[in-house]
Amino acid sequence: MNKAELIEAIASGSKLTKADSGRALDAFLDATSKALKKGDKLTLVGFGTFSVTKRPARMGRNPKTGKAIKIAAKKVAKFKAGAALAKTVNK
Repeated sequence: MNKAELIEAIASGSKLTKADSGRALDAFLDATSKALKKGDKLTLVGFGTFSVTKRPARMGRNPKTGKAIKIAAKKVAKFKAGAALAKTVNK
């Protein structure tokens, strides 16, 4: 499913127009991004939790040359599925 298909699914499930559904999805994505950028967690009970974790610097290998390279530390977004979502997926 891509973004356009998700907007269409939201519109049909909520009786909103596609334009309103698109704006609602964009607002959700923007709010989620801002919360994660601040370091906050976003928890949707039953669905899951979005959070940010720190990945430490490490040594890696260039697959083409085999030469060792240093990979910088960075923050990454993480999602952990909630119990209800995990149950639904496993049915």
